[in-house]
Amino acid sequence: MSEGRKRGRKAPQNNDVEEKLKVVYSDKDVVVMTAPNEEELKQILLDLLNEKSMNLKELHSKLSGIASEDKIRRALNDLVEKGKLTLLDDGKYAKMGTE
Repeated sequence: MSEGRKRGRKAPQNNDVEEKLKVVYSDKDVVVMTAPNEEELKQILLDLLNEKSMNLKELHSKLSGIASEDKIRRALNDLVEKGKLTLLDDGKYAKMGTE
C-alpha cells in the first residue's frame, strides 16, 4: 500500500486497476499481485476506456508492470472484433457508444 493511500490522500489512477488484482503477498515495503488473466485485462481496459478514449501508448502507461503491450494489443483487438470498442481516426480506442 502506498504512503498516499495510507494517509488518505487521493490515490493515483493506477490504484483503481491494482484494486482489481489479487494480492498474493503484502508487507510494509512491497505488495505482490497476480497479473490479470485475459478476461480480467479486457474488463480493466473497458473500465479505463469508459472514462475517456486512449491510444495504445496511454493504456500501456496506465498498465505498466501489469500487462505487456502485446497482451494489451491482443485484448484491444479482440474487443474491437466483438464490437465492444472502436478504433477512432486519431488512433485512440473508445468504448462503443462513448465516442
